[in-house]
Amino acid sequence: MGKSGGFLEIKREEKKLRTVDERIKDLRDINIHMNDEYVKLQAARCMDCGIPFCHMACPVDNICPEWQDLVYNNEWERALEILHSTNNFPEFTGSVCPAPCEGSCTLGINDDPVAIKNIELAIVEKGFENGWIKPKKAGSGTGKKAAVVGSGPAGLSAAQNLVRMGHEVTVFEKDERAGGLLTFGIPDFKLEKSIVQRRVKQLEDEGVVFRYNTEAGKDIDIEELNKEFDAVVLACGSKNPRDLGIPGRDLRGIYYAMDFLTQQNRKNQGIKTENEIIDTSGKKVLVIGGGDTGADCVGTSVRQGAEKITQIEIMDKPPVSRGESNPWPQYPVVLKISTSHKEAGDKYGNDPREWNILTKEFLNDGSGNVKGLKAAKAESFTDENGRLGFREIKGTEFIIEADIIFLAIGFTHPVHEGLIKNLGIQLDQRGNVQADEADYKTSTDKYFAAGDVRRGQSLVVWAIREGREAAKAVDKYLSANS
Repeated sequence: MGKSGGFLEIKREEKKLRTVDERIKDLRDINIHMNDEYVKLQAARCMDCGIPFCHMACPVDNICPEWQDLVYNNEWERALEILHSTNNFPEFTGSVCPAPCEGSCTLGINDDPVAIKNIELAIVEKGFENGWIKPKKAGSGTGKKAAVVGSGPAGLSAAQNLVRMGHEVTVFEKDERAGGLLTFGIPDFKLEKSIVQRRVKQLEDEGVVFRYNTEAGKDIDIEELNKEFDAVVLACGSKNPRDLGIPGRDLRGIYYAMDFLTQQNRKNQGIKTENEIIDTSGKKVLVIGGGDTGADCVGTSVRQGAEKITQIEIMDKPPVSRGESNPWPQYPVVLKISTSHKEAGDKYGNDPREWNILTKEFLNDGSGNVKGLKAAKAESFTDENGRLGFREIKGTEFIIEADIIFLAIGFTHPVHEGLIKNLGIQLDQRGNVQADEADYKTSTDKYFAAGDVRRGQSLVVWAIREGREAAKAVDKYLSANS
């Protein structure tokens, strides 16, 4: 695919970003528009490897080599068609996906992988620029009505596919706008909200009805749902935050990371918030948790003007390159420096991250406010059952000063109170809604589940995949019950 032998002469080049000094002054997109020549050259690196491991690694089965070849040959519209055949929203994955496709790129065995994620984003943006992306309406209606609870990536993809199948679709969203974590969780500097809302507009034009400020199970009860709809897809995410039950947890100044990020996103969009304002300006900030959410807290705190930022993680520091236990084509577990970490490093003079840190106690300033964290160094071990564990290294206790602490240690399961509990739906051992990938059916008749509510906290790309597959299952169910 692409240019014959292109991978031998063309090196991987990352897309250009606004300078750190410029971008930390605002919350806008950090990316600079990719020109066609850059994209075509990067697409030319695809090596026609025969067995496309990139395709196999992608949760939505993106047909990467084909659309890279088309881009190289200047057939952008056809590339977009193929891209959309597997992925409803390539701009979402092109912006925030960790790109397992690149981790499995054959070129990555002994060279830098193809910049698949950047090419994907360039294709869809070219589509919007040229007016190729238009509403698609079903030729005829089925007379069946489907409800989707939640408008994150799983809910949006399920809704779009169902309405294109000819069903009447209503999406119930408890917030003021659609998008879920895309709108209220991920910062603008990674994904501007206009990008999400133009897709929402497309869905509306295709016939999807959005009911905002409406919590299913509360503002519309189960009896009404059952009476009005022939099938219901639960796509309400995994939003119960994992807590840290150490002494001092009740001190003021300790927040869940998503509360902080949601508040900033609401402010950016001019949406009022009733909660306490979380402001890191001039504050010493500690982020507990080393994932993407923690990095987003770092990037947001940099922009708010924090005095100092520290991010800690109990896990071992990842290696710079693949270890023997992490061979290609597995997803590479290696040290990565996000744009937020780069920004913090430039501003404060060092990478804010520390690894193998065990949390012991939140410290009180004497007035009920947090003033820091008592921590210790930890070492990892594997028990007799092969499970990973961590233990404190004696004599390594130390204090991390902090005025504000964010807990970015993930989510345990969906919120049970309300719809899920009242439906009496069976849960799995982790507290997620029990539903098999074969048909996405829950234990309650005509109720289906997709995305994080079913699989637990996961990636946007997996949510899109599950929304698409759940729509197929619902369509099959509705056809059988016509």
